[in-house]
Amino acid sequence: MTETVEKDSYTTDEMITVAAARELWDGAVCFIGIGLPSEAANLARATHGPNCSLVYESGTLGAKPDVLPLSIGEGVLAEHADSVVSVPEVFNYWLQAGRVDVGFLGAAQIDRFGNINTTVIGPYDDPKVRLPGAGGAPEIAASAKEVIVMLRHTPRAFVEEVSFVTSVGYRHGGDSRRELGYSGGGPTVIITDIGVLRPHPETKEFTLTGLHPGATIEEAREATGWDLKVADEPAATEPPTDEELRVLRELRARTERARGTRA
Repeated sequence: MTETVEKDSYTTDEMITVAAARELWDGAVCFIGIGLPSEAANLARATHGPNCSLVYESGTLGAKPDVLPLSIGEGVLAEHADSVVSVPEVFNYWLQAGRVDVGFLGAAQIDRFGNINTTVIGPYDDPKVRLPGAGGAPEIAASAKEVIVMLRHTPRAFVEEVSFVTSVGYRHGGDSRRELGYSGGGPTVIITDIGVLRPHPETKEFTLTGLHPGATIEEAREATGWDLKVADEPAATEPPTDEELRVLRELRARTERARGTRA
């Protein structure tokens, strides 16, 4: 039997990564970016999902990096990939054609219906903060069969109304997303350092359905800018196993050694 570890033996980022990796099934085609999403997908591929196919925006299909890339254009992604194609082909032939099972997205802001902002904080014409922007996120949100969102749970991120809708979740809730004609299914889960949120099947409002070890409902509500709905009995997230932490930490250690060598 696989053993789990105590909460003080792992970090909140490790819990987020492990929880997201567990959402992937063996054989899933995943469109991923840099950072925690890349960690999660590569952890899944190295543990329970060896047949996961990792797609990066730069055009690498079936990427098998032995270290975590610093950017979507890093050579390590192409070195052992099944194929390298043009960026338009990734979006037109793979993503928009419905060949991507799961898209991973981050967010600066997110609302109760999973609409994401990565463009500006404040008015668009006179913002307080100008963010990195959209990249391929709007297309992923529109066309992937499902979307996993990963971010830290804070009042600044979980807001009543996003300053700008960069990537559409469930729009205004209910069936309003369908009116846009998107082929993708929309966000199916938000994974944070506190717990797991999933959309209500009818209203599409994100509800707290799971709590990570040590987290509380009160903590989640305090970190949310709207009146957060909570499942009757939120599930308790299983802590990371020894094997999950070992693989993840070895991946991080190899990455740090590689960066040192390149420097």
